[in-house]
Amino acid sequence: DTNRWREQTSNQDYKSKSVPGEPVKTDKNSRRGNWGNQIEFILTSVGYAVGLGNVWRFPYLCYRNGGGAFMFPYFIMLVFCGIPLFFLELSFGQFASQGCLGVWRISPMFKGVGYGMMVVSTYIGIYYNVVICIAFYYFFSSMTNLLPWTYCNNPWNTPTCNGVVTPRGINNTLANVTRSLVTGATEVAVEVVNKTKRTSPSEEYWKHYVLQISDDIGNFGEVRLPILGCLAVSWVVVFLCLIRGVKSSGKVVYFTATFPYVVLTILFIRGITLEGAVTGIKYYLTPQWHKILDAKVWGDAASQIFYSLGCAWGGLITMASYNKFHNNCYRDSIIISITNCATSVYAGFVIFSILGFMAHHLNVDVSEVADHGPGLAFVAYPEALTLLPISPLWSLLFFFMLILLGLGTQFCLLETLVTAIVDEIGTDWIVRNKTVVTGGVAIVGFLLGVPLTTQAGIYWLLLMDNYAASFSLVIISCIMCICIMYVYGHKKYFKDVEMMLGFPPPIFFRVCWRFVSPIIISFILIFTVIQYKPITYNDYVYPGWSLAIGFLMAMSSVICIPIYALYKIAKSEGTTFLERLKNSCKPDVKWGPALSEHRIGLYATPGSEGEVEVRPLKEELKEKEKEDEKRDEISLTIQGSNGSTAHNTTPSA
Repeated sequence: DTNRWREQTSNQDYKSKSVPGEPVKTDKNSRRGNWGNQIEFILTSVGYAVGLGNVWRFPYLCYRNGGGAFMFPYFIMLVFCGIPLFFLELSFGQFASQGCLGVWRISPMFKGVGYGMMVVSTYIGIYYNVVICIAFYYFFSSMTNLLPWTYCNNPWNTPTCNGVVTPRGINNTLANVTRSLVTGATEVAVEVVNKTKRTSPSEEYWKHYVLQISDDIGNFGEVRLPILGCLAVSWVVVFLCLIRGVKSSGKVVYFTATFPYVVLTILFIRGITLEGAVTGIKYYLTPQWHKILDAKVWGDAASQIFYSLGCAWGGLITMASYNKFHNNCYRDSIIISITNCATSVYAGFVIFSILGFMAHHLNVDVSEVADHGPGLAFVAYPEALTLLPISPLWSLLFFFMLILLGLGTQFCLLETLVTAIVDEIGTDWIVRNKTVVTGGVAIVGFLLGVPLTTQAGIYWLLLMDNYAASFSLVIISCIMCICIMYVYGHKKYFKDVEMMLGFPPPIFFRVCWRFVSPIIISFILIFTVIQYKPITYNDYVYPGWSLAIGFLMAMSSVICIPIYALYKIAKSEGTTFLERLKNSCKPDVKWGPALSEHRIGLYATPGSEGEVEVRPLKEELKEKEKEDEKRDEISLTIQGSNGSTAHNTTPSA
């Protein structure tokens, strides 16, 4: 009771100082917490949106889909789909100050969408940290005078290994070891290499030493203890950075969100000074305008924008929920979205300047050294780094950049799950002990990631990457748009945004939210289905049972939506199905701003989270009604508000 009275008095002070239409510096949510300042939110959101995909997926898509011509559909999709969806999710979470579950008070029947977001974030969080741990492994391996994947004279190399660096200056002992590993005469070995597809030292280091990859997804083999140790390091780092929620992660992002740009700039300056770099950049940017009429190019552009910005993961809603109520999330959404896409383009220059240099050195086309996904990050680029002077230094910088890019996304994934759990349970104990929840989620995430550190782990990692967060995200995002715009009502939501920002959403965004973005999302879904191809890893074809598991992972997040909808309809009041359906779609009485000073107009009703402040006023009015029933309602209100100070000061005196 004492805590409630203090919170009530504090909130009344906030209310008395607030000025309508101006940013309120005191609208802090003392229960959930807020960002220390707005820069922390922007940096965290940039770190969340800018991830590994900006480095290893966008450049590959760009040169595969027409180079510079791909930029045109890419930016079209950014304007009509990316930024509107980003703004929608930020405004959604900020208005309610709730995570991906609590926001569905807007229409309780659709709470399954929030559970679907949690499932997706869980899958991504499990395998994403495994990628980070491999980057940690390479980072530690780079702390040497000679990168271990430079030459073909290691015990794990095969006779087909053919390095790009001539082993000059190798001492006699090392030369003898090399000769002892290569069986047969030198001429025979050369003939074998020439007749067999070239295998680079970095590829053999990746497959035969780091992963010790098995021959089948069902053959788990043994756990790779070095990778397991790095996975533990990854989860400990993530936990320590989130130990105080957004209060601690908001400070960490000053480094994790900005330093990758320093590394990118250093690598870019080094890359463009290399011979052949211009060839790589030309290959990256040269427009092939005939491809712009290909539907696949537009589909790839829409998919890359959608997945790169992190829409429908639940992270954007969660991060925005810690904003102050009057924060200008419209401005933030534009800044963050453009920064994300600009980073993708910038990373393309860095990657292809190095790949152009490598192609020049090998006297082959750039397309023969370009790759995407783990193949680019852990095979092609590390091999290119061996050609640079002081290669361990560049390797350290590159993998440190990958670690920071991954951590920025991983912070938000874990915070999404923790916030959803804490908001949903909502007891005082769990709010006070949020660190315990964070630690529990981190431990569970580590244990679920252990199978990915086995010899078959890379197969499962790619399976999760291709299926866990594919078409399910598109379905979740589409249903979210339909719920907010058509079930809850676009007019009501526009008024909510206006009440929060002080101005209504621009007409462009209103049109996109209602029509354009849902159409583009549907196009992405159709494109994903039409262009579906069974997943492969190099020459390995996944068996049917593993693909079935992949589809089950994809459907596990989508199936939450109809299951919870049926459950909510069954629990709703009403004698007929239509009545229950209608009641289950109505906004919950707690829907609206979290703090009572913001609950005005339609939201100034009992039953909200600001009930602590409303109850004393109601009780006081009832007492005054008993004293003088002949006073009218206006008089009661005026005297109640004037007398509230005296009423509160008497007990304290």
